[in-house]
Amino acid sequence: MKIPALGDFRRIVIKVGSSLLVDAQAGRVNDRWLSSLATDIADIHRGKRDVLVVSSGAIVLGRAVLKLAAGPLKLEDSQAAAAVGQIALARQWTEALSRHDIIAGQILLTLGDTEERGRYLNARSTIDTLLGWRAVPVINENDTVATSEIRYGDNDRLAARVATMVSADLLVLLSDVDGLYDTPPGNPAARHIPYVAHVTPEIETMAGAAPSELSRGGMQTKIEAAKIATHAGTHMVIASGQCEHPLRAIAEGARCTWFVTAANPVTARKKWIAGSLEPKGTLVIDAGAVAALRGGKSLLPAGVVGVDGGFARGDAVVILDPTGAEVGRGLCAYDVEDARKIKGRSSADIASILGFRGRTEMVHRDDLVVRPSA
Repeated sequence: MKIPALGDFRRIVIKVGSSLLVDAQAGRVNDRWLSSLATDIADIHRGKRDVLVVSSGAIVLGRAVLKLAAGPLKLEDSQAAAAVGQIALARQWTEALSRHDIIAGQILLTLGDTEERGRYLNARSTIDTLLGWRAVPVINENDTVATSEIRYGDNDRLAARVATMVSADLLVLLSDVDGLYDTPPGNPAARHIPYVAHVTPEIETMAGAAPSELSRGGMQTKIEAAKIATHAGTHMVIASGQCEHPLRAIAEGARCTWFVTAANPVTARKKWIAGSLEPKGTLVIDAGAVAALRGGKSLLPAGVVGVDGGFARGDAVVILDPTGAEVGRGLCAYDVEDARKIKGRSSADIASILGFRGRTEMVHRDDLVVRPSA
């Protein structure tokens, strides 16, 4: 079996937990550790690769700033502590990355932002824009508004959803342990598992409970994250973050557990669009647009001659040629009423027609599956 190497990947999501980032006793960020991680991120970033961070720590930092007593917090107290802690957390990441001339951008997500297609497209577009500007998005669950019924509950699964959203090819979970073991790692007979080709029921039974009071999830949530990531074509690695320069350690062969996938994220996403989503409408396009799509281009409003259905922004639509034959399927960037208004028009006219500056593309090529020509 070939163990992947960190240098093989072009877009990497790194998840950092509270127990690594925050000194629980002092109630502050582990500055030296964060500085070493920022150096690792900068090394990857200089290689023209994309890096995203999913960072915990807002509630813990907020508690420290507010000097709240130890013990469980009520939901409203946690939300208020997160409101204070998010500012402190963003400042720490901004300062750490700025030492390497890297701009950080904060993004706060709720469950709906990755599960509802319209909000999903908004979040993904924002992240893609930041990456295009060579910034590093720093992402966290929006604990100030998320309730127990509408939250991820842990940043392992959030990180996996983010990785699939942005078509990352690697998700790194920095943990209190250096990977998956067949029994709890405190057991002297525990065997480390370096490589997982498929998440089987046997692998799932190896997962244990949360490792620390600061962590909402333990190995169980990491296995769930692995299922989400690998199904979408994203490799995942669980590695120890309890050392300085943890990414460098992975690159140099430190013990960790790789969860691999045979698919790639773009292919997996295209399969999802082509076969898993029920189309909510149709777009009829002209011959020039057919040729553009078959040449790998996005679908612009100018090439659309007909719009039908009851779709909302982010819904799947069938794309037909002038004869009614199916050209492909994709996620439409506009709802049906707006699509009707801008069909056949130049993208430069969208703002004057709709009163807001929307997407240049009716269906972006990343959200498009084109069927082979007959």
